[in-house]
Amino acid sequence: MSGTITALKAQAKAQDRVSVYLDGKYAFGLALMHALWLHVGQQVSDDEIAELQAADTLEKAKQRALGLISYRPRSVAEVQRRLKRAGVDAAMIDKVVDDLRAAGLLDDESFSKAWVESRLGASPRSSRMIAWELRQKGVAESAVETALADVNDEDSAYRLALKRWPRVAKLPERQERRRKLGEYLARNGYGYDTIQGTISRIEQENNAGSAADEDLDYGVEQE
Repeated sequence: MSGTITALKAQAKAQDRVSVYLDGKYAFGLALMHALWLHVGQQVSDDEIAELQAADTLEKAKQRALGLISYRPRSVAEVQRRLKRAGVDAAMIDKVVDDLRAAGLLDDESFSKAWVESRLGASPRSSRMIAWELRQKGVAESAVETALADVNDEDSAYRLALKRWPRVAKLPERQERRRKLGEYLARNGYGYDTIQGTISRIEQENNAGSAADEDLDYGVEQE
């Protein structure tokens, strides 16, 4: 494919890419950053073209990864899986991940902390469930433990129950209110003791309890 560059044209659908023409014919496309040193009349060898195309392939993979993490934070494993699905080879995936890590743009500990903050802020759930979510995203156990170190299940269960209480409070029977609220907390990963304590606290604050509490089956094991 070696030859003489006869034209360099910005691509109509991607202004950050340049079409390279050799000997009057379209040869290949490049990211603008890799085409800046080229000029019309320049002779390029097969080896030089191969280097340019390899650098361009790496740049496209990096831009794909940046697009993923700009949409929302991602774990290292998530980025690796998405790049692999896009057909990027293993060596190039490793290079992209290393570059993003070095730039501070890809880090499992930061990702895990952001994930925990988002989960607890928008829709509280148990540390056990959050840990499962992080493991599903390929986060190492050490990063999971660090991110969850300060999570208090009693506090998050209480905040979640407060959000649910206005709906549950409309039920006429206390036992049904307790069951519904307990099942809701259980679906969000909380254990039996945490559920019981949370329901009792909510009832006391809303004068919705009675002298005797009922222990109900929420489909979870007792802690």
